[in-house]
Amino acid sequence: MAGFGNPLVLMIAGLFVVSEGLYRTGVAAWIGMKIANAASRSEVRLLLLLMPVVASMGGIAGSQTLTLTIRGLALDQIAKSNVSWLTRKELLVGMLNGVVFSVLLAVIAWLWYDDLRLGMVMAAAILLNLVAGALAGALVPVMLRRMSIDPALAGGVVLTTVTDVIGIVAFVGLATFILLR
Repeated sequence: MAGFGNPLVLMIAGLFVVSEGLYRTGVAAWIGMKIANAASRSEVRLLLLLMPVVASMGGIAGSQTLTLTIRGLALDQIAKSNVSWLTRKELLVGMLNGVVFSVLLAVIAWLWYDDLRLGMVMAAAILLNLVAGALAGALVPVMLRRMSIDPALAGGVVLTTVTDVIGIVAFVGLATFILLR
């Protein structure tokens, strides 16, 4: 397995670290402008306040799966023969977590802001992002290992990028479709 001595690993990790900072800043600004153009001031504040919750929930759930998958790879407990089983298991866990947390946060958003549609947006976006985080946490280390890249070095950055993108796109897309029409 490749480690710190592999220049390709260092280059890919460096690109992810640099691009992640630029990506977050640029995407957040672009999304903020799109929402601001379509919504009133109070709706913008509300959406911008809740957007990081959706993105971070997927990252948190995915990082737990990522850690267990990397450990399983390191201990040779994960092989080609059981990757599909692992993927199915993590998909089910992601869906179960997604349902539980999406209902909980939807009720909180609904009661706190007195907006059922906002609760529905939160629920759907969190469900999508938790499932994506679980799948990415299970599959990213396996794919990185097949590419001879140490999953412990690059897995977290890839996972964060996946869950941030999916979380933001799901939340803003659903908010635009449901709330801002």
